[in-house]
Amino acid sequence: MLKLPSSVRVDAAPALWSSLQASLRAEAAQVSNGAGAELSINAAELQQFDSVVLTLLLSAARLCADLGLHLRVLNVPAKLQELARVYGVAELLWPELLESGQTA
Repeated sequence: MLKLPSSVRVDAAPALWSSLQASLRAEAAQVSNGAGAELSINAAELQQFDSVVLTLLLSAARLCADLGLHLRVLNVPAKLQELARVYGVAELLWPELLESGQTA
């Protein structure tokens, strides 16, 4: 399972995306070889972030979809859930949770 770092800020986003993209592709190959359809990212360590984390997660979800996989973000901090709601993208990142009325 992939993990988000404790801090995701706009100044570090390009380097983080390059690393995350490579990790997603490698993980996707392993998941696909195991007949899986889902790739997970753990956000439990995420403490400091700005809106760029949403861009990274949406880009990661898009990349996973292009690879035929579903991205699941686990252990989402409440502040990130709220930020996603404010920006109107929560349903894109966590549709299954919103349908059931749960939080991520």
